[in-house]
Amino acid sequence: MANKPDEVRESPQYDGEQAKPTYSDGSELISLGDIDQALAAKMYLVNDAIDMIGFTSYHTKLFFLNGFGYGVDSLLLFLMSISADQVVAQYPPKFKRGAQLGFYLALLVGALFWGSTADIIGRKWAFNFSLLISAIFAITAGAAPNYPGWATMVALSAFGSGGNLVLDTTVFLEYLPSNKQWLLTLLAGWWGVGQTVAGLVAWGYMAKYSCPTDGSVPCTNANNMGWRYLFYTCGALVFILSIARVLVIRFHETPKFLLCQGRDEEVIKTLQDLANKHDRVCHLTLDQLQAHGQIHSSHAQNKASFSELAVHVRGLFVTKTLALSTSLVWLSWALIGLGYALYYVYLPEYLASRGSSGANSVDITWRNYAITNLCAIPGPIIAGFMCEMPMFGRKRTMSIGAIITMVFFFGYTAVKTDAQNLGFSCAISVSINIYYATLYAYTVEVLPSAHRGTGNGIAVALNRLMGMVSALIGAFTSTSTSVPIYVCAALLGMGGILAALFPFETRGKKSI
Repeated sequence: MANKPDEVRESPQYDGEQAKPTYSDGSELISLGDIDQALAAKMYLVNDAIDMIGFTSYHTKLFFLNGFGYGVDSLLLFLMSISADQVVAQYPPKFKRGAQLGFYLALLVGALFWGSTADIIGRKWAFNFSLLISAIFAITAGAAPNYPGWATMVALSAFGSGGNLVLDTTVFLEYLPSNKQWLLTLLAGWWGVGQTVAGLVAWGYMAKYSCPTDGSVPCTNANNMGWRYLFYTCGALVFILSIARVLVIRFHETPKFLLCQGRDEEVIKTLQDLANKHDRVCHLTLDQLQAHGQIHSSHAQNKASFSELAVHVRGLFVTKTLALSTSLVWLSWALIGLGYALYYVYLPEYLASRGSSGANSVDITWRNYAITNLCAIPGPIIAGFMCEMPMFGRKRTMSIGAIITMVFFFGYTAVKTDAQNLGFSCAISVSINIYYATLYAYTVEVLPSAHRGTGNGIAVALNRLMGMVSALIGAFTSTSTSVPIYVCAALLGMGGILAALFPFETRGKKSI
């Protein structure tokens, strides 16, 4: 339980000159004492100080600004999948899934690049500029003169959003009081917002300004401007959000990153400035931190080397329990990456195959798509409440969300009417986001701060790698059949089992 702002917590005390300091009260998720006692003692003090300051308007701004990153990643993913068929119809390529492969490859590279960079030079630059990169190339994609140009611009946009997603939860967590860590799960609600915006804009543009994709008439700019309007509109929105990140909040480097870098003076300044600005109390002093000595270096001699990356990867496997946790979390991200992409990236085709017939079928298809995306928002909200309940916690919330989704997937294969189609789509959208939202939050909670960006980046990269696999599956199989749905059901079931096997329950524990 977090402390009230006016409470004063004493620093870890020595029982004697040679005695081992008390650096933990058992509330930390992972004990660092056997790895680095100085870091453990200092992390305890910093967690205490953050709890003492409590939740402020700065955290509220971070919730919205970091949430934009979730929404943008979701929005760009759906822009690509929504518009792909229309771009192919206008500019027929030799390989129709090239853009999907390039998109996921760029997301993968972005996650690895920005994730590792965040552990080496800090979170600040990726936080401020990743959205801007996404916005510029999303707008440019709308003006693409051919398929290779469109695929390239979409991929460059994905490079920015891929790194942005890694940093959103990392930055938010490293400022959060321990009793508010459940907000990490709620943050994923912005993913549904991004989906919804993409779906609503697509409903307005794609249904009215798209040519038939069956080749019955030639597709030109005159009858196929919908996908261009889609990228212009959504790209402009992302640009506005990227500017808001710089103007609305003056972002400072996170105190836990600074601590792991051995920059104790900057840790104190950051926390004291936060406390003073919001009329809170922070009794942590530089002397208290430095009394515990220097932390072990978490860097190689040359930061611009593969050895530096190896240091951060090894830091995720430093104990047997942490190694098991990291491995299971990464495997879960890979499984959901394939299952999520198979279902959502190709959902328009599946919806079209099960949609209504007649003059209004196109409009109904896009209407259903928008409604289904809207239903992604309640999932993280439900998960946020469940993960804080003692009877559920993080692990059981993930397991329940995954198993329920598996059941709905199997039921979805039997739909016969448009109403059944919409109902099952909405139910799946809610339940899968209960699982996904909790996994997002859990991942950063169980990763140590010094290596959190790298670990989270690799997790997301594995997710994107499986997205590339889904694109290959879509290239050589029919995604309008029920086969991908059965595969998705099996993958979600496996995800539910893995969640139950996670060695850590993060509810009620402080991240380190």
